[in-house]
Amino acid sequence: MSVNLAAELAAAGKRVLLIDLDSQGHCAVGLGLKLVPDSPTIHDLFSKPGTTLSRTIHLTSFANVNIAPADGLFEHGSGLRDARLLLNGLSEPEITSRYDVVIMDTPPSHDVLLLNALTAANFILVPFVPHPLSYEGLRQLMRVLFKVISRENRALKIAGFLPVMSSNQIRQHHAIKGDVGRQFGGSRVMQGIRNDIQLAEAFAVGKPIRYYAPKSRGAKDFANLAKTILEKMGADGVIGPAEIEH
Repeated sequence: MSVNLAAELAAAGKRVLLIDLDSQGHCAVGLGLKLVPDSPTIHDLFSKPGTTLSRTIHLTSFANVNIAPADGLFEHGSGLRDARLLLNGLSEPEITSRYDVVIMDTPPSHDVLLLNALTAANFILVPFVPHPLSYEGLRQLMRVLFKVISRENRALKIAGFLPVMSSNQIRQHHAIKGDVGRQFGGSRVMQGIRNDIQLAEAFAVGKPIRYYAPKSRGAKDFANLAKTILEKMGADGVIGPAEIEH
């Protein structure tokens, strides 16, 4: 999801940095980036004291999109416990002068990496599959989020709740989206990303959907999402999409 959002914001003229905090490393794969052994990664920030955020950044073949990729060998729960490492890294002059938007793709675990993302972000975008298990994961995340908003990051705002792999033909999807709206506010439930096999195909070949299948419904949905995000931001900012267990 983060790869496609980054590509759309970049196409709108924003200089985008994508930070992949999830050791599965899907963002690099989705951008067709193959890391050589010992390449710098964002997890060096947590495992190698003194690492700067700017050192972990790699160029991509897509205009206006750079990435701080994940380390597939990083063990979640390990490393430095400082919740402000990312916040401090994002304040580096080389970062603030080079990028308009930073997108942080987070792991599904509620660990120090997620806390770093929530502490550093201006906005959080919460994707969820309209399924009962995903809904329960969302509720758990919100309990963590409200604690962060009340203590570590009072400026953090919810950009919205984003249904993904959604279908208008499935009754349960309507029901779950309704439950999310009733609990967290109907205006916060976004239009969502519909099921589209071309999204999976684009990922498999290492391209954002706008470059792989620009006329697909997936491309249209991500274009609409980027437009909505830019309207909500109103100014440059840092977006933290939090992956929900489901």
